[in-house]
Amino acid sequence: MRRQSMTTINNETVTLAHGAGGKQTAALIDRVFAKTFANPDFTADDAAVLAAPRGKIAMSTDGFVVSPAFFPGGNIGKLAICGTVNDLACMGARPRYLTCSFIIEEGYPLAELERVAAAMAETAEEAQVHIVAGDTKVAGKGQADGVFITTAGVGEVLPGVHPAGHRAAPGDAIVVTGDVGRHGATILLARDDFGIEADVTTDCAPLWTAVEAGLARVPDIHVIRDATRGGVGTVLYEITRQSGVGIRLSAEAVPVAPAVRGVCGMLGLEPLYLACEGTMVMICPKADAPALLDALHCAPHTAGAAVIGEVTAENAGRVVMTTDIGTQTILPEPGTELLPRIC
Repeated sequence: MRRQSMTTINNETVTLAHGAGGKQTAALIDRVFAKTFANPDFTADDAAVLAAPRGKIAMSTDGFVVSPAFFPGGNIGKLAICGTVNDLACMGARPRYLTCSFIIEEGYPLAELERVAAAMAETAEEAQVHIVAGDTKVAGKGQADGVFITTAGVGEVLPGVHPAGHRAAPGDAIVVTGDVGRHGATILLARDDFGIEADVTTDCAPLWTAVEAGLARVPDIHVIRDATRGGVGTVLYEITRQSGVGIRLSAEAVPVAPAVRGVCGMLGLEPLYLACEGTMVMICPKADAPALLDALHCAPHTAGAAVIGEVTAENAGRVVMTTDIGTQTILPEPGTELLPRIC
């Protein structure tokens, strides 16, 4: 992020001048970003110069437009860090560096922008990743919706690990690292479109520490996937197509928070299709599942990990659910997005 000498910002909302590249831009960067994101790799120049990771790297980019930007348990800033860190972790990569770009609507309160930046810094510290560079643009009133964030991340792939969507094999166990659908339910309730009150908090969390612990015990985890938009159900259908396999789930084994289950029951929603921001799907050889669960149960944010099913050679391209009463049904294929702007 380019940084100039400090200039006092008198306005308490973002103005077009803050995006013009002059002294007010420098003042905004100083006040909100340079101070909050300070670390040894953070640059005041046009690009960060960084130590190259050893071996292979993973790289990912993501945009965040969640509405509302603040919700129980988090905000768009925390979400932006978790989303990119977790995408890297799914490839067995230790997150090293992030960049971030902000599109801010004219009139956006500076106090809210500072809260967003503070959440990003706190989450980056937990994830042990450095924010090293960024960009700030201001859009005119009505041309954006508050604040949008785009992040890019680089991670160092651990030697000897190769998780990928095409590696699921018949007989593998399917593990979720926590309860499902909580982020989607949180955003739905935060919008207050249905007048439902429930104590639901997002599961948004950085999961690299848990992934690293799992890989330390089970290096040959076949698939790791972040169950964000479309939830666990969509991820499982993607894996059936990539690997050419079927999947069999047990409905009673799928962990769902009681409040989320209640909300889904009232609205006729399937929790497996609601977004998660702190729950992953992991697929590993069945014999390794107990060791993987042991590691996850001791790691941050994954104490609720559970085996929910298995990969099958039958019903390729299908996800079959064994219901609570013992019957089997095909889980519907994902259709249109249930909740736009959930991340």
